[in-house]
Amino acid sequence: MNIKTIVIAGQRGDIEITRNDDGAYVMEGEVCIAAFKRDDDRDARYAKAAEVAKAVYGTDRRGRAAATNSMIHDVLYEIERVAGC
Repeated sequence: MNIKTIVIAGQRGDIEITRNDDGAYVMEGEVCIAAFKRDDDRDARYAKAAEVAKAVYGTDRRGRAAATNSMIHDVLYEIERVAGC
């Protein structure tokens, strides 16, 4: 079973994760905030998921995602489900 799209409620609107030929891309409204490739290493995917977590959970005073490590891993898991990683 392949998942084509997942929509997550973000701080400023919906965050849409959509599968493409080589992975997935993440859109906030009309803006692509991250592109995930299946051949990216785990650290690169985690760093991109941390950026997506900013849109989902908001940011703290230092500009980091207002999310725990576990919450970022939850975002990463959903993106990997769509991308087929």
